[in-house]
Amino acid sequence: MTPFYFLALVFAALSFGSAAPNYHENLLLQPLPPSSLLASFNFKSNTTQTSFEQQHFRYFPRALGQILQHANTRELHLRFTTGRWDSESWGSRPWDGAKEGGTGVELWAWIEAADDETAFSKWITLTQSLSGLFCASLNFIDSTRTTRPVASFEPIGGHSSSENLHLLHGTLPGEVVCTENLTPFLKLLPCKGKAGVASLLDGHKLFDASWQSMSIDVRPVCPKQGECSVQIDQTVDIVLDIERSKRERGHTIPRPIPPDKLVCDTSKPYHGGGTCYPLEKAADKGWSVSELFGRSISGSCTLTDEQISNEEAVCLRISPIREVRPSPDTVETRFSDEYTRCFSPPSSESFDLTVPEQAMEVVTTNVPLEEPVLHAERTIVGHGAERGGMRIIFNNPSNGKAVDFIYFETLPWFLRPYIHTLQATVTGPDGIRNQVPASHFIKETYYRPGVDRERGTQLELALSVPPASVVTLTYDFEKAILRYTEYPPDANRGFNVAPAVIKVTGSQSGKPIYIRTTSLLLPLPTPDFSMPYNVIILTSTVIALAFGSIFNLLVRRFVTSEEAAALRAQTLKGRLGGKIVALRDKIRGKSAKTE
Repeated sequence: MTPFYFLALVFAALSFGSAAPNYHENLLLQPLPPSSLLASFNFKSNTTQTSFEQQHFRYFPRALGQILQHANTRELHLRFTTGRWDSESWGSRPWDGAKEGGTGVELWAWIEAADDETAFSKWITLTQSLSGLFCASLNFIDSTRTTRPVASFEPIGGHSSSENLHLLHGTLPGEVVCTENLTPFLKLLPCKGKAGVASLLDGHKLFDASWQSMSIDVRPVCPKQGECSVQIDQTVDIVLDIERSKRERGHTIPRPIPPDKLVCDTSKPYHGGGTCYPLEKAADKGWSVSELFGRSISGSCTLTDEQISNEEAVCLRISPIREVRPSPDTVETRFSDEYTRCFSPPSSESFDLTVPEQAMEVVTTNVPLEEPVLHAERTIVGHGAERGGMRIIFNNPSNGKAVDFIYFETLPWFLRPYIHTLQATVTGPDGIRNQVPASHFIKETYYRPGVDRERGTQLELALSVPPASVVTLTYDFEKAILRYTEYPPDANRGFNVAPAVIKVTGSQSGKPIYIRTTSLLLPLPTPDFSMPYNVIILTSTVIALAFGSIFNLLVRRFVTSEEAAALRAQTLKGRLGGKIVALRDKIRGKSAKTE
C-alpha cells in the first residue's frame, strides 16, 4: 500500500464520518533525493445531491457548480501540469498518478446526453465556460483536439445506470500554466487561500518548483442508498528544490557560498589556504515551512457557524529518529508505518514546522521510496521534413511479474501514422534484443484514424511487458503540409504532440496506476515566411511608383512660365488678388488727393 493511498483512507474517514464536516484539508510533506521536497495539498468539500440540483451551495463553489449543471456534466477531471516527474530519483508518482495530468492542460468529463452530437455540443459549452473561469485557453479544445477514450479512463463516482454518459477527453500540451490559473483555483476554496494550509500557495514558489500539478475532480458520491452528494477534490502537488526555495524573493540569482562556510576536502593534495575542493555534505539539509514557502500556515480555515476539522492537517514522512520541531501547542500523531507523523496546528495561530539539519555522524534511515511498476519513454525519431517515426520504450523493473496496461495516444491530424509499420523489439533479462511481431505483446487494439482538419488520430493498445524486460514499439508516420494561414507565429519552434497516457491495472490497492509520458515537439515543413514579406514590399514599391507616375501624367499639365502666370491670373485666387490690389491703389489715390 502506497503512503498516499494509506493517508487517503485516513483523510477519507476524517472527512466523511458521521460527525465530520463537509470540508477537510491536509498537507503532506516528504523529502526526496537528492535535495528536494514533495508538498501535496489536498482539499475536499461536498454538498448534497438535492442541494446541488437546487443550486443551494455552501462549501461547493457556486461558479463551478453552475457550469457543470449547464453543461450536463456528471463527472469532471481537470489538470494543470508543468515540469517532469523524475521517477528514477523520486520513485512512484503521488496518488499513483491519478491526480496528475500531462504537460499543459488536460481535461476529461462524463456528460449526459442523448447522442454524440448533443454530447459534443455540451462539451464545447463546458470547455468555453471553464476557459473563462480558470483564465486558460480551454476554448481551443475543438474537434481536432477531442477524443473519446474506450478503456483508458473509468468513472470514479457513483453514477446511475439510467444515465446516458459520454466520455470526452481533450488536451492542450502547449498551454503555459501560471499564476492566472492558480488564482481561480484558490477562489474555489471556502477560505480563498487566506487561511489554512492553502495560505502557503504562493505563485512565486509554486511555479518555481521542479514539477507541479494542480487537479480538480468533481464526482457524485453515494455512501448509502439514496444518500448521494457531489464532491470536489482539489489537489496541488509540487516538488521544491530545498536550496533554491530557501533563497529570499529579492535574491533569486544564485550566489557563491562564502569562504568561511565552505566544507573542503582536506584529503586533496592541493588543499591549502587559497584552494578548496568543495565537499558535498552527507548529512540531510535542514529546512522549515516558513523558509521554503516564504510564510507560515495562517491558522485554520474556520467558517461562520461551523468549526472545520483541523485534526492531522499537516503530515510529514521522514525518518523516525529525525528531529522535528513543530510550533507550540501542537498535537503530534504517529502512524504504524513509523515514517508518517501528523500534526494538528492551533486553529487561531500561525503554524510552522522545522526540520533541523542532521549531523553527519548520525546515521538515519531514509524513507523507502516505492519503485514505479513501469518506466515509459516516448520520442520522435527519423530525419527529414516529410516522414518520421515514433519510438515508445516500456521498461518493467520487476523480476517476477508481468505488467499489463492500456496505452492511450492522441496524435494531431497533421501527423499521419502508418499502423502497418508497427514493430516490437524485446530485450530480456539476459540483455539480448529480439525483434518479434507486435501482436506478441498487444492483446487488443482500438484505432480511430484522423481526418484532416476535423479530428486527430486515436490509438489505444492493451499491452503486456514480461518481467525484467524492455519492450520497444516503433511505427512510421507522415507529416502533412499545412496551409500558410494554419501556421502559428512560432512555427519554427515545432508543433506540440500531447503526452501518452498509460493505465496500469492489477495494482495492490485495486485502483489503476496512471503514468504520462512527456510531450513532444514535431517539426513540420515550414515555408520561409520572410518571402511573403519581401514580395509584399517589392510589389507595393512597384505599384506605388507606377501609380504615382501614371497619376502625374494624367493630372498634371506641363506649360511655360508665361502661360502659368496667365493661368494663375485667371484663377479665383488671381482674380481675388487683383481686386485687392485695385482696392489698395484706389485707397492710396484718395489719400494723395486729400493731401
